[in-house]
Amino acid sequence: MTSAICTLFEGDYHYGLGAFANSLYARSFRGTIFAGYRGPLPPWTVGGKVFDGFTEFSPAAGLTLRFIPLKTKIHLTNHKPDFMLEVWDKHCPEAGAMFYFDPDITIKCRWTFFEEWVQGGAALCEDVNSPMPSSHPIRNAWRDYYGKLGRKLKNSLDIYVNGGFLGLSLEQKGFLEEWRQIQREMSPAAGDLMDWVLHDRTFKFCFTDQDALNIALMDTARPFSLSGKDGMDIDRMGYLMSHSLGTNKPWRRNYLWERLSKGFAPGPADKNFWANSSQPIRITTDFFKIFKVADIMAAAALERLF
Repeated sequence: MTSAICTLFEGDYHYGLGAFANSLYARSFRGTIFAGYRGPLPPWTVGGKVFDGFTEFSPAAGLTLRFIPLKTKIHLTNHKPDFMLEVWDKHCPEAGAMFYFDPDITIKCRWTFFEEWVQGGAALCEDVNSPMPSSHPIRNAWRDYYGKLGRKLKNSLDIYVNGGFLGLSLEQKGFLEEWRQIQREMSPAAGDLMDWVLHDRTFKFCFTDQDALNIALMDTARPFSLSGKDGMDIDRMGYLMSHSLGTNKPWRRNYLWERLSKGFAPGPADKNFWANSSQPIRITTDFFKIFKVADIMAAAALERLF
């Protein structure tokens, strides 16, 4: 199977993108990662080739990152279905499968597992905020809102999925159009999708892209395959991916200080990020990596002690 991978980033998330690409390469992915971006290109792309409408950087044999500049003004997290469809239609129409990953994810298992996974339907992972029972008042609010638009949201689900990962075979491509349309129908109540988090969880559309994705699952007639929280290292014994949730990303953290001042310990996402920070893309200097690894080890030792 020919698979394509895409992601979206801006600002310092290029650190996460580099580690993500390294983790894919280490798990035997060979192909192209399509990265939509706003702002400057990552500093580690020096030597990349400029084409009409995109830039390509190949850090190792068999691995290419294609950087596609974006003009959209909506929050990038709300641009996911549009970007996936654009990539599939314009950049890799031959792809038999398409995968989206947030750039703060690293891969832990063999790449071929993901290609096997999508044969069972749209591949998704349970979120940290799951479960959300089928009778939950937020789901009832979704039924009320979309019922007025003619949608029945007939699928009964208790799992609430994370919007940071989605895998689809070519046969399931239409799910992206469903997700995109549900987001557009959400827009009048969700501020034109310019932001990601709206109000608090009592508001029916708090996390816009994730809520729309979960609503699409309630509405679709297409098959899907859901992993639990172990899929993103949210629970212990995760084995597929590590997802750095929240805003305090591994490249921003001061581990020992956070352990001493706030009681925060480094987690699997932090350790996996730094383990994938050097090859084939060197996202920081060797000295800075050594410093951060020592920082993690000191914080972890303190955690074990107390």
